[in-house]
Amino acid sequence: MSNFLQRTLSGFFFVLIIIGSIIWNQFSFAGVFALITGWTVYEFHKLTNQHHQIDVLPLAGIVGAVLLFTISFFYASGIIIYPGFSVYGLYVVAVLVIELYRRKENPVNNWAYFLLGQVVIALPFSLLSFILFIESYNPLILIAVFATIWVNDTGAYLVGMTFGKHRLFERVSPKKSWEGFIGGAVAALASGYVFSLFIPEINLIQWLIFSEIVVVFGTFGDLLESLLKRTVNVKDSGDVIPGHGGLLDRFDSMLLAAPAVFIYLSFIFNDALLNFFKILPL
Repeated sequence: MSNFLQRTLSGFFFVLIIIGSIIWNQFSFAGVFALITGWTVYEFHKLTNQHHQIDVLPLAGIVGAVLLFTISFFYASGIIIYPGFSVYGLYVVAVLVIELYRRKENPVNNWAYFLLGQVVIALPFSLLSFILFIESYNPLILIAVFATIWVNDTGAYLVGMTFGKHRLFERVSPKKSWEGFIGGAVAALASGYVFSLFIPEINLIQWLIFSEIVVVFGTFGDLLESLLKRTVNVKDSGDVIPGHGGLLDRFDSMLLAAPAVFIYLSFIFNDALLNFFKILPL
């Protein structure tokens, strides 16, 4: 009971912080999620550095991730434009060059895992800013991403615990079932319907598709993090959230859901994807 109470309270405050930071204003979102981005990348490198011949500097990954998130926020909100992303590009080059002087056993591994952390962790978090400003400042759309993930997780857990018999991906995550996946997908449809009532710019059919995109890519994101933890033989990525593990454990579904949702919403709102690619120094 004490563990259940701990999980409930910590989960409540976690949701409160996430939703509150998005609703309060754009800068509270930026501050909270910059911190989350840096910490999640730290957990990622803490896990991967346990593997033989991998020794990435966690601080290098943290600085790069926070820099990419911050520049993305300023660009998406219209505060700055190019050449902000050139600064990040120069930073990445500097990290790669520094590896020449560290004289580690396998520098190629360090290069690869540093870049992997930036692509798999920092980039999805950075795309949250573009979702937040997909059509001016619209916090409800970003909240919908997280709410759909949570509804899916809850539905999958309840249905899976009650009816789950057929394993979804037993080699990576033995507890997940097809029954739970279907239960979460149905629950997500209900959340899509609710959000269609509050954001009419996206019609009901589009919201239902939105929900299932989150379900499919969120599930794959969860499985990818499970594979990472199974590879290094750990249960949780950290212990920053009592009873829930680390931030990487809490945001694993978002890592693939955010890019997929951004691309989907960009086509709904016409030229948003085109505007995003204007950041590239072509």
